[in-house]
Amino acid sequence: MPKAVKLTLSILLFLCLIDWPYGYYQFVRLSAMLGFTYLAYEAFLEDHKIELILMLLLTLLFQPLIKISLGRTLWNVVDVLVGIGLLLSAFLKKSDT
Repeated sequence: MPKAVKLTLSILLFLCLIDWPYGYYQFVRLSAMLGFTYLAYEAFLEDHKIELILMLLLTLLFQPLIKISLGRTLWNVVDVLVGIGLLLSAFLKKSDT
């Protein structure tokens, strides 16, 4: 399941490069917060401390309650870097179906 969450989140983040209505970005922030929270929980269960900290930081970055205003260009960079990181961790990590 973590692999599916990572793939789904990476697709959502890459789609942020397209000019969508603002509601899409709110949906992505909520989905990312929930997804990164789940991935943090999985990292906690597997005792992967660095991954746990990283997922918690991403949960805070993408949370929709207190908007972090980075500007569209910087958010696009963040979305691409996080999306690539998720894909790499999904396919380079030991199989965790």
